[in-house]
Amino acid sequence: MAPAITLAAESLSAANTGFMLICSALVMLMTPGLAFFYGGMVRVKSTLNMLMMSFISLGIVTILWVLYGFSMAFGTDSGSIIGWSSDYVGLSGIGLTQLWDGYTIPIYVFAVFQLMFAIITPALISGALADRVKFTAWALFVALWATLVYFPVAHWVWGAGGWAFELGVIDFAGGTAVHINAGAAALGVILVIGKRVGFKKDPMRPHSLPLVMLGAGLLWFGWFGFNAGSWLGNDDGVGALMFINTQVATAAAVLAWLAYEKIRHGAFTTLGAASGAVAGLVAITPAGGAVSPLGAIAVGAIAGVLCAMAVGLKYKLGYDDSLDVVGVHLVGGVAGSLLIGFFATGGGQSDVAGLFYGGGLDQFWKQCAGVFAVLAYSLVASAVLAFLIDKTIGMRVSEDDEVAGIDQVEHAETAYDFSGAGGGSARSTAPAPAPTESKKVDA
Repeated sequence: MAPAITLAAESLSAANTGFMLICSALVMLMTPGLAFFYGGMVRVKSTLNMLMMSFISLGIVTILWVLYGFSMAFGTDSGSIIGWSSDYVGLSGIGLTQLWDGYTIPIYVFAVFQLMFAIITPALISGALADRVKFTAWALFVALWATLVYFPVAHWVWGAGGWAFELGVIDFAGGTAVHINAGAAALGVILVIGKRVGFKKDPMRPHSLPLVMLGAGLLWFGWFGFNAGSWLGNDDGVGALMFINTQVATAAAVLAWLAYEKIRHGAFTTLGAASGAVAGLVAITPAGGAVSPLGAIAVGAIAGVLCAMAVGLKYKLGYDDSLDVVGVHLVGGVAGSLLIGFFATGGGQSDVAGLFYGGGLDQFWKQCAGVFAVLAYSLVASAVLAFLIDKTIGMRVSEDDEVAGIDQVEHAETAYDFSGAGGGSARSTAPAPAPTESKKVDA
């Protein structure tokens, strides 16, 4: 989905269409995977709220995308800032076999694939806000943020005529439009709503590391659709390059994160392995179509170390990024996007070469323009949205409700039912009954 070689579409390809439908389903699976990943990282009393903050995005963004989101992101360009096409409003003016321009897949398939990106991006933000945000306020934020931030930025980066697209910024599958966008938004919101009660004082350890690992595994699996599918076809090998680079970079990031963690903290943790995997996935997302597998190792390893270092900044700088959205998605997205300027080979998605392959720094400066424009816009716009919501309906639950547990307050449920778990322990501490005298049996 970056400026690149496109296919000369003559007729609908059943193979590419089926491939893209599978990829769309894989990307959809990433949102429940994210819910489990985040859900395991919070305390017990916030588990369901964390799951719901991802799941509600599936509902809200889907409807907005059909009504006007697809038109805003991929309609006819207006001023290189936004798109709009009346045929895309409500997806009502699209023929069943009408092809996406330059490709062999129907517009409907492209629209549903892009929908899954639009769904997961605001869900990524939720990890920074754990334990303390009203569910109604979050739902409103998702609707407004998708409309005012995600849809325009997607047009900038991927829409024909978008300024970043026309400049030549490379973002194969979402380093800027998804990860930097979400990470900057997370930072903007938490600067407005403040810290959790007990931040840096109370232990806030993950309640279920197996759940975290399950979520990370689902994300890793779904990410192959996220990345390889973004070439929108399977005819020239670029999707295959992106597929293998996704695996390679993620593996390198896991190893790099764990090595840093062992040196810095003296242990290899499961949370570190899961976080390293996500950091590698994030970093290779913009770069995987432009770099070689050796370059993917470098991108993953660099991102693994940088993100592992970055997650500790919240304690030094005093911002409460609950589940390290800034440290992983913002930092990983920036790293992966900028490293294209060094490691692009010129033999992948396009003939653009980076510094290490004789291309100079021209592409690096283009990447900088895309990265920092999206970062600044999302940061400011998200902070403004959070401020307005906070001043109207209120963004945070009360301190008492936060301490009591947001699951019970906002959803009237708890993740785990312990009502029957105490019976055995109660009996074990009670005095044992006197043995009954057995009857004598005559020989």
